[in-house]
Amino acid sequence: MTPPPPPQPVATVPRQSAEPPAHAPVDAGRARRPTLPRVTELLLSAFAGHRGSTFRLGDLTLLAGPSGTGKTTALRAYEALARLGGGAELGEVFPDPSACVPERARPDAQRRRGFRIGCTADGPEGPVRLEVAVQAEPELRIVGERLSADGLVLMETALRDPRRAVQAAWHTAGATAVTRAPLPDDRLGTALLPLRVAGTTAGQLRVLAAAEQMLVALRSVFPCDPRPERMRDPVPAGTGRLLPDCENLADVLWRTRSECTRRHALLVDAVRVGCAGPVDDLLAEPCAGGRLMRAVLDRGDGVRTTLRRLGDGELRYTALALVLLTGPGVLEADVPGEVPDALRCLTVLADGLDRAQDPAQRAALLALAARMCERGHIRLVGAVSDATWAAGVPGATVVHLRRD
Repeated sequence: MTPPPPPQPVATVPRQSAEPPAHAPVDAGRARRPTLPRVTELLLSAFAGHRGSTFRLGDLTLLAGPSGTGKTTALRAYEALARLGGGAELGEVFPDPSACVPERARPDAQRRRGFRIGCTADGPEGPVRLEVAVQAEPELRIVGERLSADGLVLMETALRDPRRAVQAAWHTAGATAVTRAPLPDDRLGTALLPLRVAGTTAGQLRVLAAAEQMLVALRSVFPCDPRPERMRDPVPAGTGRLLPDCENLADVLWRTRSECTRRHALLVDAVRVGCAGPVDDLLAEPCAGGRLMRAVLDRGDGVRTTLRRLGDGELRYTALALVLLTGPGVLEADVPGEVPDALRCLTVLADGLDRAQDPAQRAALLALAARMCERGHIRLVGAVSDATWAAGVPGATVVHLRRD
């Protein structure tokens, strides 16, 4: 099969180091085939400020570097792949696609420019690689996609005509080597394969297994960046599912405190470390005549402190601890409902993990993350300005980014 063409010529931009240090521990998932699908590499061939970058991801990964090295950009690319894997349209995922094109990329003769991203997902089928080429200008469309495993191309697409479609070809290994069909150019082809591949030959079954592993790994993602300025005010009772900015923390506490007393007790233990003064409990209570909910710290002596009085670091710490101690049923995440919880591994993408945190808070938060990630059903990819404080934490993989 002919490989998909690149979306445009891209000029070289200053490259950033995305390699883990020599002392970083090897992810245990690489030593043996994991039973739960998970993304183990993020590939940014040409995306915003990244060029030819490969980020190796463990169960607990810290992207470390000063401002401007592309930590947030890498998390944004990961989230974009997750949304595409969930079936979102290209325009929803990239509302400003020109911002994703490398700054020095020059248009070709047809005035086209674009970007390329991808990832590797490991699991029962072994490592499966996804690569996507996106044209951003003059119009947004997927112009090339490739799904491969063990050096075998299982599915690829390429733009063959100006219509809103790409030509797809997937591995069959039956009477014909491949099956060809048009696919829309505004959605990820891999996400459409379970609806298009018959699964009547061994080759088709392998394509389906690889696609499903990739989709399960990608869709189980929760991007999180707590916003303290939004967490201080009371909120109306809602679904009890935590939003990415954690502004509805009080509504979620009302639910989790009654549903899982054991995990709530662990949350209170964590909050005792990260918040000033005594903490006997963390709970939500009705206010404004019962129309709203507010979160409070019970000091144990009859005094209750509302979250409005807490500092930004305390609020971010509390919200992130809640995220790590809860599960996909409580987080507002697009997870594959057809896959049981026991067969999913949720990945939390935490931008500014150490923002507004003092040394005690960030150390306690990282220790909590290490304990939860060790259990195997939650992973964390966090962006931090510096990771020297994370040295020696078991299971932590540090990816250093730098300005060149």
